Amino acid sequence: MGSYIVVTSGKGGTGKTTCTGALASALALLGHKTLCIDCDVGLRNLDLVLGLTEPPVWDFSDVLSGDVEPAQAALPHPEIEGLYFLPAPSGLRPEDIDQLEFLQLKDKFKSEFDYVLADSPAGLGQGFRLASQGADMGLIVTTVDLPSLRDAQRTVQELDDIGICECRLVINRVSPRALRISGLTLDDAIDLVGVRLIGVVSEDDSVQLAANIEKPLMRFGAKYAYGQFIDIARRITGEKVPLPRRLRAD
Repeated sequence: MGSYIVVTSGKGGTGKTTCTGALASALALLGHKTLCIDCDVGLRNLDLVLGLTEPPVWDFSDVLSGDVEPAQAALPHPEIEGLYFLPAPSGLRPEDIDQLEFLQLKDKFKSEFDYVLADSPAGLGQGFRLASQGADMGLIVTTVDLPSLRDAQRTVQELDDIGICECRLVINRVSPRALRISGLTLDDAIDLVGVRLIGVVSEDDSVQLAANIEKPLMRFGAKYAYGQFIDIARRITGEKVPLPRRLRAD
């Protein structure tokens, strides 16, 4: 049985969708059959991050309606072996999706894939709950600015309220300038959110460039972020990959 991981944040602009696509790609490159689900109903962008220029035939509403089997609906990535993608429906609202049916669908995908990563919409509304319910782990993505950290803290509380107790923190788009502007250290950020760190991703212009030219980051060869996403993926699988010494805190 595979693992279902929701990638979420309390606010937009943290790089959550980029993290979802990069981590799913990294898990596939490490040899794990991985499915990426876009749960941002109506505002889907995960396909761009994955570099999928051809529109998929199916979305997850087609699976819920019984028009296609789960394994058939998932689109294999043309470049990254073991990576699959299923988009959100564009013409529906989160309120239109039956939560119980979607929860049952997640279990079906877990039986087919080693890892299922869901890109949750920003905010803590119905779409967040739809994506998060039943998750084996929540990855909270934040930057080092205080509003983002406060929203991440609230996200952890919301995940706990719906029964997701296994949470890890990804601090994204980190640079000396960002830390200087925020007046915070990485240790401060971890303490404010209140969950264990699983990885830090540096600010890297190649991340945005890869998305703009619709090419997956893991094929673009970003100088800093590439290796950091690989390390996070290895930690997700249970490998003992050390964090930077002053941030190591289990």
